Amino acid sequence: MRISMFIAGRIAFNRSSSFSRFIINIAMAATGFSVAVMIIATAMINGFQHVISEKIFSFWGHYHITDYRAPGGPLTEQAPFAEDPDLEKRIAALPQVKFISPFATKSVIVKKGRETEGMIFKGSPAGQALPFIIEGRTTKAQDSGYASEVIISASTAKSLHLKPGDALVMYFMRGDGLSPRARKLTVCGIYKTGIEEYDKTYVVGDINLIRRLNDWDPDEIGGYEVHLNQFGDMATAAERIGDELTTAELGMRSMQEIYPNIFDWLGLQNKSEQIILIIMTIVAVFNMITAMLILILERTNMVGILKALGMRNSSIQRIFLYQAGYIVIAGIVIGNVLGLGLAFLQQYTGFIRLPEEAYYMSVAPIAIQWWKVALINVGTLVICVLVLIIPSLLIRRILPVRAIQFK
Repeated sequence: MRISMFIAGRIAFNRSSSFSRFIINIAMAATGFSVAVMIIATAMINGFQHVISEKIFSFWGHYHITDYRAPGGPLTEQAPFAEDPDLEKRIAALPQVKFISPFATKSVIVKKGRETEGMIFKGSPAGQALPFIIEGRTTKAQDSGYASEVIISASTAKSLHLKPGDALVMYFMRGDGLSPRARKLTVCGIYKTGIEEYDKTYVVGDINLIRRLNDWDPDEIGGYEVHLNQFGDMATAAERIGDELTTAELGMRSMQEIYPNIFDWLGLQNKSEQIILIIMTIVAVFNMITAMLILILERTNMVGILKALGMRNSSIQRIFLYQAGYIVIAGIVIGNVLGLGLAFLQQYTGFIRLPEEAYYMSVAPIAIQWWKVALINVGTLVICVLVLIIPSLLIRRILPVRAIQFK
């Protein structure tokens, strides 16, 4: 085994100009390219999923608790129920829960001059932070009544020519053929999530305004939005929160159920990641098989001499397997330097830009998961070396007499 490793090292690290040196360099570059593409692809896809998930959950929470009579999610108005401080405390005390907050929604028509937009008014407690504000501030809590302020999206501000401090008129829709109720409100802030389903649909204001317009009691709400600490806690949190919902009238829905189209799109990213990994692994394997066959053919004379000297086929096979291992390891190192280098460069400079209307963000995000990087490295090494056992079997068919005379 030591002799096989020694000979493999002399061949692999031979600096003289030769055809085998050229083949080794090509194989290293191809393996490095494949590893780099896999690292960048996984980092970008993880980045996409992380950013989109954070935008969805930061705006609406991970779960909604509403009256079971509610006809379906945040795009519709909810059936009211009384706040339950004990339920809030129990859910907020769960280790998976970051915070819980009441909300209510109502259909509105926003008017500025002759321009109008049909939207949904999301009522939250005045003063509650909204993480996507790019200009202005959040609504201010009032000692009594409601805050006559709203936060609108950047797309709405652009279409209606609004900025913080401007006044607008909102017509709050009522059922049973009743005429809408108009309210004059002031724009206090502008938000931007980059998710069209949000930015073109919602204005954010005080939940007390919805209470007043719907003639609700001061403690009635449309539902609770539950924010978790981590996306990975959703399965555990669902079971724990469900145990706390002792009232039969209340039900719980996740954001995946409310916005299935967005999460289906995120699920397609996982399939894309798998396809890229498979294709790049196949590229690396075929390059290594080609390199192995060429190296064996070029070293046919050496194989014949070693066989004539009494070296066994298995020992000669190990020479080329060790050599392939050197090439794969060097390619993996090159791929890591190139892939991680480009990933960090994108992370800190954002030089790769994206059309925001299609991808919900203007810059390609990067989220490196080190266990995936380690898995790519180990997987590439193991798969390539195992597959290369097949072409190395060609050595058993080489006859010493013919091999020594081979040119």
